[in-house]
Amino acid sequence: MAVGVFDLFSIGIGPSSSHTVGPMRAAAVFAEELKSSGKLDRVASLRVDLYGSLAATGHGHGTMTAILLGLEGFHPELILPEEVEERLAKIAETGTLQLAGAVPLPYKVEDIVLRPLTILPRHTNGMTFTVADADGGILHTATFFSVGGGFIVREGEEDTALAELAASKKELPLPFRTAAELLGHCRSRGLSIGEIMFVNERASRTEEEIREGLLHIYSVMEACVEISIRREGLLPGGLKVRRRAPDWHERLLKEDKDRDPKYWQEWVNLIALAVNEENASGGRVVTAPTNGAAGIIPAVLYYALHFAPGMDQATQKDRDDVVVRFLLTAGAVGVLYKEQASISGAEVGCQGEVGSASSMAAAGLAEVMGGTPGQVENAAEIAMEHNLGLTCDPIGGLVQIPCIERNAIAAAKAINAAKMALWGDGSHRVSLDEVIVTMRETGKDMSSKYKETAMGGLAVNVAVC
Repeated sequence: MAVGVFDLFSIGIGPSSSHTVGPMRAAAVFAEELKSSGKLDRVASLRVDLYGSLAATGHGHGTMTAILLGLEGFHPELILPEEVEERLAKIAETGTLQLAGAVPLPYKVEDIVLRPLTILPRHTNGMTFTVADADGGILHTATFFSVGGGFIVREGEEDTALAELAASKKELPLPFRTAAELLGHCRSRGLSIGEIMFVNERASRTEEEIREGLLHIYSVMEACVEISIRREGLLPGGLKVRRRAPDWHERLLKEDKDRDPKYWQEWVNLIALAVNEENASGGRVVTAPTNGAAGIIPAVLYYALHFAPGMDQATQKDRDDVVVRFLLTAGAVGVLYKEQASISGAEVGCQGEVGSASSMAAAGLAEVMGGTPGQVENAAEIAMEHNLGLTCDPIGGLVQIPCIERNAIAAAKAINAAKMALWGDGSHRVSLDEVIVTMRETGKDMSSKYKETAMGGLAVNVAVC
């Protein structure tokens, strides 16, 4: 299917869309295939091989435990945090996995085979699942790639997937792959970027389903913040990173009783930090478009709902309209990055995660603040242009430093980009398409040390104690 807004904004668990959500999804698909094949009761052994970035930083990203949950039949969009804790504790206690939720099999995290120096041709985030019978005969095997944002691709089906994508795009009323095509539709139809995305979404959902779905997405974002500001103490993983969201929230409630506009950045910082602290805890978040960048869009959308002109007098319907328009516009820009480049930190560095999210958020904000399609495209371009070259080098392989603060910084960049674009007339020297291609090429040229391998940057220059 063509990439849609509900592909880019999906509900899952932290801390990483490519290293947690994608592997869990792949493992669940493998388990379902095994169950439907009728061979499940003959399984005597299981082997899981992780390659490249998944193997190099999997422990810090929760990859291995996510795979165990997926093999038990859990899906990232459905599993609850309490279920995660309960099942992982049981597996650790018994050393037994419930394959496809039905067959007990001796297997634990330590049994997963790690191959960090082996990079499979399709993508650095590769994983292979193999099950055999009592005589060692292979019953089923499959290799998957987690290509960013929770998306997975099976080895050998890449060409088929591309063909299906092309076919599904032809079925859309207003298909686009580039910003130039998107703006062309805006001009010919007299619609905004968000409205173009809405027309395409209606090819597979009703207007009511789209609206309710997007409002539900935002409700999960809000719930994520509410949970995070009540958690205290240190984040898991050994870096001893202190949660800041609870203290920051308490201070803001004392200092800013009337929602003074001068505190807008403190509130934006708080939302971004809260979401990403929850993500780092393995909590429930919205992939937007990745988990590592999950705090940017909620933070900028919070700004739109609380600090944009006129929102203090807005009705609930007005506010809901802002949420829907914002997410549709951000989703349209996200499609451009997914189609032309990548949103995978392991493939193009953090510019593909935080940079893409900042660009999407800037576009969404510019649209709901009254921007023309040209101004919205300009906002998205400005935000990405100043995230080019951003590396992915989390300390200890944990989505904490610099990831959490980076979301807050990128949210502020998005707001500034939107404001700069709205002070212009939409004309600008560098197009969004040009900056997306530049991001893709920069990612290709970037050393693998700086692409989620924990082999360069802060990951090696800061001691983990």
